[in-house]
Amino acid sequence: MRVDKRILNFLVIIGLSFVTFWWTFFIFHAKFDLSLVVSVVFVRIISSFVIFNDYSLSWSKASQKTFLIKSIVYIAAFIVYMPFFYGNVRIAFLISELFLYLFVINFAMYFYFYLINKSKTIKTKSVVIYGAGRDGVKLDAEFENTEYRVKYFVDDDKVVQNRSIDSIKVISCEKLKELAQNEKFDLLVIAMPLASVEKVKEIYDNFAKYFKVIKILPSTENILDGKDFFTQLKNISIEDLLARNPQDLDKEKISSFIKDKIVLVTGAGGSIGSEICRQCERFGAKKLVLLDHSEYNLYAIASEIEKIETSLVMQNVVNREFLDETFKKHKPDIVIHAAAYKHVPLVEANIDEAVLNNVIGSKNVIDISIKYGVKKVVMISTDKAVRPTNVMGTTKRICELYAQNSNGNGTDIVAVRFGNVLGSSGSVIPKFKSQIEAGGPITVTHPDITRYFMLIQEACELVLQAASIGMGGEIFILDMGEPVKIVDLAKKMIELSGREGIEIKYIGLRPGEKLYEELLIDESETKTQYESITVAKKTEYDITKLNQDIVELVKSKDKLVKLKEIVPEFTHQV
Repeated sequence: MRVDKRILNFLVIIGLSFVTFWWTFFIFHAKFDLSLVVSVVFVRIISSFVIFNDYSLSWSKASQKTFLIKSIVYIAAFIVYMPFFYGNVRIAFLISELFLYLFVINFAMYFYFYLINKSKTIKTKSVVIYGAGRDGVKLDAEFENTEYRVKYFVDDDKVVQNRSIDSIKVISCEKLKELAQNEKFDLLVIAMPLASVEKVKEIYDNFAKYFKVIKILPSTENILDGKDFFTQLKNISIEDLLARNPQDLDKEKISSFIKDKIVLVTGAGGSIGSEICRQCERFGAKKLVLLDHSEYNLYAIASEIEKIETSLVMQNVVNREFLDETFKKHKPDIVIHAAAYKHVPLVEANIDEAVLNNVIGSKNVIDISIKYGVKKVVMISTDKAVRPTNVMGTTKRICELYAQNSNGNGTDIVAVRFGNVLGSSGSVIPKFKSQIEAGGPITVTHPDITRYFMLIQEACELVLQAASIGMGGEIFILDMGEPVKIVDLAKKMIELSGREGIEIKYIGLRPGEKLYEELLIDESETKTQYESITVAKKTEYDITKLNQDIVELVKSKDKLVKLKEIVPEFTHQV
């Protein structure tokens, strides 16, 4: 039968106190004073349970007790209070007993710690924890039963540098660099869930060459409650180094926009659409209408949404009649249109289908939303719609024009434009990962090609935030930060993989692909209350003429000519 730790602590304190008092009385040739012993034991029990909280800790972690603080508290209590109550008792007697007690109880705990841990895993690897805060200390405790031995804590706070935590020294970043010249380390753990991406990248750049592996504790909102931090550590990834983490994310604004609303998401099973669905669930939507033409994708996202009501609609946005029935049945308050063909080379090879899906599909969604009085329509756009050089970007630009110039009649229609999202289906990140796993080579189209990147979660949160402030007719542009050279991305991913000899091979630009993407046509954007979101200048286009042009585009045998007529800035690259 397992004894409660509180009872065990209680019995140990009483037992050891009586032993040390008996021995002290014997040394001083004094008469045993039971009232004195009871008073002292009472103070020790109160100290143990109230001040030190000993009962909540495992005895196997006894070496983590701060011996000095404990001793100071005991000495202060005994010297100040005991003579007050027992003025005829010599202070020398009390101090002698005190030190004897401290020696005996700490020896017992350390000995217990030794017996418990001597048979555990032999420490064969070294770890440095970057972050000497609460999370780093918790990780230190969890490393006890692993093959790793914590060598140092690293912290940027000069107040804690050169101090020790459980006999482990806290050092500066500069000191670790100095030590790393001669010492070999196996693992660096970044234990700072609130650290900015810039800080994580700085740590990685400083220490990647010194450590075999660098792991990171997830951000605060992604840490799972009730689970050890050790089990949640993950290898630092390219996503961790490229994430944006916008500082002006207004979750209250998003929540008020989504909460208790019926939201219809087209392309609900895609990379963007599925994350939009997760966000809608997180922010308290009343009901989600998941619309996608892919059976598997629809099934996959539906299996994730458990907290709110869902309706699954396996449908293509091109089919206007069926789409009309869906809107009539579900009466959505908000429509988020994420369904589109986005892969540039595939769209170049299938222009007719791209025009139907992207242009006609978007037109159907907007027209039917207006018909049924949807409060707000949000269309997902792309940086490739700016001065497009490919069919995909041009079709999305036509969708933007239609969204801007159809606005009204009680339905607010906005578009949100952003660049590449990390890890989305068809993006360069999964492609590079699979090429690295296969041993290479990594294929890059051009040594100078650059792209904007953003995490899917961040992009979707900002999409909803932009939509929440939209009055209708805007094209919102998300701040994507600085563009990244794809070849640098490839090199960084090879470095992160730990593999050697992976070749980078240049294969030339693909049809419709350009070296540099843009998010604005000119500098005429309008600022919003959020630095991460700006608004592009509206392009006027008579809606009657645009409707006619779209009809002619669908019927046209040479769609490239008609696309250029609708979007004069389209310069096709083949």
